[in-house]
Amino acid sequence: MKVKPFRGVRPPKALVKEVASRPYDVLNSEEARKEAEGNEKSLYRIIKPEIDFPAGKDEHDEDVYTRAAENFRMFQEKGWLVQDDKEMYYVYAQTMNGKTQYGLVVGASVEDYMTGKIKKHELTRRDKEEDRMKHVRVNDANIEPVFFAYPDNPALNAIVAAVTAQLPEYDFVSVDGVGHHFWLIRDEEKVERITAIFGEMPAMYIADGHHRSAAAALVGAEKAKNNPHHTGDEEYNYFMAVCFPDSQLTIIDYNRVVKDLNGMTPDEFIKKLEKNFVVEPTGMEIQRPKNLHNFSVYLDGRSFSVTAKAGTYDDNDPIGQLDVTITSNLVLDEILGIKDLRSDKRIDFVGGIRGLNELKQRVDSGEMAVALALYPVSMKQLMEIADTGNIMPPKTTWFEPKLRSGLVIHKLQ
Repeated sequence: MKVKPFRGVRPPKALVKEVASRPYDVLNSEEARKEAEGNEKSLYRIIKPEIDFPAGKDEHDEDVYTRAAENFRMFQEKGWLVQDDKEMYYVYAQTMNGKTQYGLVVGASVEDYMTGKIKKHELTRRDKEEDRMKHVRVNDANIEPVFFAYPDNPALNAIVAAVTAQLPEYDFVSVDGVGHHFWLIRDEEKVERITAIFGEMPAMYIADGHHRSAAAALVGAEKAKNNPHHTGDEEYNYFMAVCFPDSQLTIIDYNRVVKDLNGMTPDEFIKKLEKNFVVEPTGMEIQRPKNLHNFSVYLDGRSFSVTAKAGTYDDNDPIGQLDVTITSNLVLDEILGIKDLRSDKRIDFVGGIRGLNELKQRVDSGEMAVALALYPVSMKQLMEIADTGNIMPPKTTWFEPKLRSGLVIHKLQ
């Protein structure tokens, strides 16, 4: 893998809490408007600049992208964002529920993405890619990082441990209770060593941020094509990623709720389930699945433990063994008639961070008819799928905590 240090653009220590924000794609425009209210320094003014316009403004209008660039320029002019004096790597650590994960912030190679060394596990949509490409182009920068995983590496762990034994540059807790800790790696010997260690890795994996990765790489390739003096050493040949050892990451469940039972009564639906699953009542409270090939169903004020029967899945197939595949094929498609998870309006997806009670409430309220609580995918499964060139079904993985945006920015010039 080819990585490089870069001269990050960052907020001064005293301003980091005001500048830093959640990622652009985890909240809508009105939620961003509310969170940024009264805070002119919020990064939302760059990553969701429609909040500077009257409510209802289309976030894809050209003048919205232009406002992003104007605000990015203004943040630098006012000293709310300042570029570092030398190229370096950074360590970004997050603490949630007493557990800390340590990521290295690097410039990742556009070429490695294009040649498949940076491995994907999800399909991307062209409209979402184009939106982020416009954002990268107009700012000439990667404003937000992407989230990568790499196979655990003792040599990198040792460098990170030495760096994080020192006082951090940033150290704060965001409103959601997640701790954010950030260190600079200025020491040239450590920088060279990190570059060399990554250089020996065969692959890295996109954990979260497939659209941002695609957009950043495509803009880099576009700049290379349009530069008659292109050498391969230009800054646009790299995009910003935070890279975590796979052993430190946790994928949580990503659950499903469906609006109707496809014309069946609750008892008829349960009867249909019994063809391919062992179905056991578990009372009135939705239960957390116990293991792979076991999931929970909640409907009509009742909860059931549902276990796939032998022969309904293939544990030798990286995709076929996934519970999202089993439920998609044998429940959502075969019983409920949902053929396309990307486009069917009868289904919605609920990240496990919201808890099982969110599923129960949405069914009990009458908004939804049935909820499926799934056992989460493992990092081992994700990496195996990416290694074999397979693609996961939509809405399979949910990583938590999310990376905070605005701790560091990567300019393409």
